[in-house]
Amino acid sequence: MGIQTQLRRAVAVFRFAALGYPVLLGVISLDALVHPVWAALLVAALAGWTGAVSYRYTRRGYEPRVLYADLAVTALAVAASAWALEVSDRSVPISLGPWLAGAVLGWGAAWGRRSGAVSGGVIAMVGMVFRGGISENTVNEAALLVLTGLTFGHLVRLGVEAEERTRRATERSAAARERERLARGIHDSVLQVLALVQRRGNEIGGEAAELGRLAGRQEEALRALIVSESYRHPLDGRRDLRELVGRHAGPAVTIAAPATPVPLPTATAREVAAAVASAIDNVREHCPAGTRVWLLLEDDGEAVQVTVRDDGPGMAPGRLAEAAAEGRLGVAQSIQGRMRELGGTATVVSAPGAGTEIELRLPRNANEEG
Repeated sequence: MGIQTQLRRAVAVFRFAALGYPVLLGVISLDALVHPVWAALLVAALAGWTGAVSYRYTRRGYEPRVLYADLAVTALAVAASAWALEVSDRSVPISLGPWLAGAVLGWGAAWGRRSGAVSGGVIAMVGMVFRGGISENTVNEAALLVLTGLTFGHLVRLGVEAEERTRRATERSAAARERERLARGIHDSVLQVLALVQRRGNEIGGEAAELGRLAGRQEEALRALIVSESYRHPLDGRRDLRELVGRHAGPAVTIAAPATPVPLPTATAREVAAAVASAIDNVREHCPAGTRVWLLLEDDGEAVQVTVRDDGPGMAPGRLAEAAAEGRLGVAQSIQGRMRELGGTATVVSAPGAGTEIELRLPRNANEEG
């Protein structure tokens, strides 16, 4: 049962309870009523309307035509009460009191606090016209009705938003549990087999090495699928960079990351992760089979830094410049270009026989969103 349904039922109970207010005053001041029969008929009519409209609201929700009719009937009741509830002793006035708020609550729940305030103002103006103009009683009644519409409409909106957030959180939690269940099964079976094929293929060499390379690629793709975008629900437009770079973990790639999240704006996190992926792809493309990769993710509060180091053959000085001149722009564009556009840097350190180290550094104030 949603919060809207519960609120409609609560308003229905309130309306019936509020109808007891003029009834009680009428019984207490029965001798002062100038038109007791008409007063009884008015209360009976209001009871019938309250039952009909409450049933309609709880069964079908707030329909515009019923809401307008409810406001019109309430305004007519205010006008009629000026005569039907007339008393001979002005010191004991009888009014419909809190019953008038029923229509205001409906408008506030259906259309928000502004509509609730407007409906309260309409009823209050009718009361001023038919019940002696502006007086202490009519002003107090107007203030209460307008504030009721404002407050209730605002509270209903907050409740609906909270309910929607809870629903989304529940769905995310269920999806995460299912993803984790599938990931455990895949990790314990398929990924282990692919990792074994990759390792054994590299050890045997020849055509088996190519088979191992293909198995490694499939393993990487499957790991990426496990943490695919369809299952990720970033909070407030941010992503944990650990999740994005963590998909590269495997037999040949060792990852070290903080125990706490490393949040970045979603677009920024994806670009940094793409630069990291490009660095790892370069190792697989240009280094011999069996080359190890170490990935270190750090966050010192002022900047996020990712270091990708391998134990491959390394590069001769000036090799990157030569590759760029030849039109091979993998490092220049995929890595350095990405980081430069983000406001960060990409530093490459390499020497023949000493492997290669690529350091990606992004100041936290370089590309933060809102």
